[in-house]
Amino acid sequence: MDRRAFGLGIAATLGVAGCSSSTGPVNKFLAYNGPEVTSIVVNKGARKVYLMHDQDILREYKMDLGFAPAGHKAVEGDGKTPEGTYFIDRRNPNSAYHLSIGISYPNAEDRAKAAAMGKKPGGEIFIHGEPNSAKARKRAARVDDWTAGCIAVKNHEIEEIYAMVADGTPIFLYP
Repeated sequence: MDRRAFGLGIAATLGVAGCSSSTGPVNKFLAYNGPEVTSIVVNKGARKVYLMHDQDILREYKMDLGFAPAGHKAVEGDGKTPEGTYFIDRRNPNSAYHLSIGISYPNAEDRAKAAAMGKKPGGEIFIHGEPNSAKARKRAARVDDWTAGCIAVKNHEIEEIYAMVADGTPIFLYP
């Protein structure tokens, strides 16, 4: 068989395989059977998220933050990502951002500080994947720190995080 015929045969085989639907939709819910994630550490300055088992790093991810990331989130709409100690308190399998896990911001101190300013503290802070909307995904790809205060990772990364991290896991967010 000459090279041209062989190349065309390979291309046709790959093209047909790419059209196949026998595998069905990709399952975004992964299973995890490894060391327990005992905490999450977020280093805002380095733009890194670490999944920890005691003092050992299990996974490390690059992240994007809120559109005004410097400093602690104080009020709704400030574009900041919180700093301090919180907990993973919920998960959203139907997120507008692939998958998401919730962070317990605001706590009582956050609410009190915002109230003293006559403002709302904001909320709905998550670690999440990329936007489901094609338009929002294009915008997010153009800029760093595109969220309203959340922590954003790639879709395949949030799938790992979603599988590995249990509700109640402490999360430490540093400047």
